[in-house]
Amino acid sequence: MVLWSLVLGALLVATAGCLCLLGLLRQHRPQEPPLDKGSVPWLGHAMAFRKNMFEFLKCMRAKHGDVFTVQLGGQYFTFVMDPLSFGPILKDVQRKLDFVKYAEKLVLKVFGYGSIQGDYRMIHSASTKYLMGNGLEELNRVMLESLSLVILGPMGHSPDASCWREDGLFHFCYKILFKAGYLSLFGYMKDKEQGLLHAEELFMQFRKFDRLFPRFVYSLLWPQEWLEIRRLQRLFHRMLSVEHNLEKDSISSWMSHMLQFLREHGVALDMQDKFNFMMLWASQGNTGPTCFWALMFLLKHPEAMQAVRKEATQVLGKARLKTGQSFDLEVSALHHTPVLDSVVEETLRLGAAPTLLRVVHGDHTLQMASGQEYLLRSGDIVALFPYLSVHLDPDIHPEPTAFKYDRFLNPNGSRKVDFYKAGKKVHHYTMPWGSGVSICPGRFLAISEVKLFVLLMVTYFDLELVDPDTPVPPVDPQRWGFGTTQPGHEVLFRYRLKPAE
Repeated sequence: MVLWSLVLGALLVATAGCLCLLGLLRQHRPQEPPLDKGSVPWLGHAMAFRKNMFEFLKCMRAKHGDVFTVQLGGQYFTFVMDPLSFGPILKDVQRKLDFVKYAEKLVLKVFGYGSIQGDYRMIHSASTKYLMGNGLEELNRVMLESLSLVILGPMGHSPDASCWREDGLFHFCYKILFKAGYLSLFGYMKDKEQGLLHAEELFMQFRKFDRLFPRFVYSLLWPQEWLEIRRLQRLFHRMLSVEHNLEKDSISSWMSHMLQFLREHGVALDMQDKFNFMMLWASQGNTGPTCFWALMFLLKHPEAMQAVRKEATQVLGKARLKTGQSFDLEVSALHHTPVLDSVVEETLRLGAAPTLLRVVHGDHTLQMASGQEYLLRSGDIVALFPYLSVHLDPDIHPEPTAFKYDRFLNPNGSRKVDFYKAGKKVHHYTMPWGSGVSICPGRFLAISEVKLFVLLMVTYFDLELVDPDTPVPPVDPQRWGFGTTQPGHEVLFRYRLKPAE
């Protein structure tokens, strides 16, 4: 017993010593950014960062300025907060800053998908072909049909749909967009009623996964939660199995093209299932939350709601549904909505908070817009958090925390694209989709889905908050850095179909 106590004591001392060395060996070198390792060896600032990334980075910027390196769980991250200096990082002419390898490790951990050579380029090329131009027009029409099916049901408008209904706004938006988006991309079952039930079950399980997602990425789950994550992964692999494609109609050309690429490259069926899971999350994880923020801002700003409805009437006319009808509008109208475009862009400015990461390959010199140069170490990660450094910069966006529906409109009604900081034009004045090699390939589809949903809701429905005085909810601090944010609590609202005239 005494011997085992001595062995255990020696192990504890050795472990503590290793942790201390991991935290203490790194020293600041000349020309490197300010280094803040935190007080806890190896962990560094990890707990404060994961508790509230936004507040942590605000404190670090106030302490160190626009460039600083922090230790987070044994890894060193250099945050660049000056938007005028983003260009060299995003362009990466010297190819010293890598995104793909980091992304491959993440998708393997989260979705179980092991990347193959060329699949990253394949996803972008497929998205260019099918989620832009004529391909996007076709998918918009499918999305309109899917929204009609999900909101109105297989039989279309029923008489009781004109009665007031109450729901949580976040739940309503997320559920509708998820189900309609899933059906549009992954196809319909031959029995539409059964397909809706399948989509509903998929959404319920997706929300369970989504709630655990931030802490899963950071490996901060309790043992029971790890078991739940593994269960959910297996469930999604089964529910999204490519073998079920034979039972479906109208699988999108986008998904069909990508799965054909995997088949031609000999990717096993079970790995294709995991690819489907990855693409489900990539395509459906942000549009529902974005629609929540858009409708929330419109409901809290009557002048914005009035402007959007006026524009909708101009491009669509006075649309009303009769019993048994589905939504009927020309999707080409989405090209003629500058006010709604500005609303969506402003919503994304306030609601989207992704983190852009690049792994440094080989020691690298970063030149700032000021001319100052910083040395970056090989193996470190360069990070951008545009929500704080761009979206809320008062020089670029005056009154940055206020929702202004016309912020992205010129006085003549055209789109505003000229924004300045310190007298210099800012090229990246919003970055909700990332930028450079990591820009979201499905951004045009996502914008179209949001616009289509908002147009339908403001055109065909009466909407109101259950409590008109309820404020816009705060962001759930766990969601900083993961695309579109989510609210810290639900907001109740009422809706009904406008009566036919």
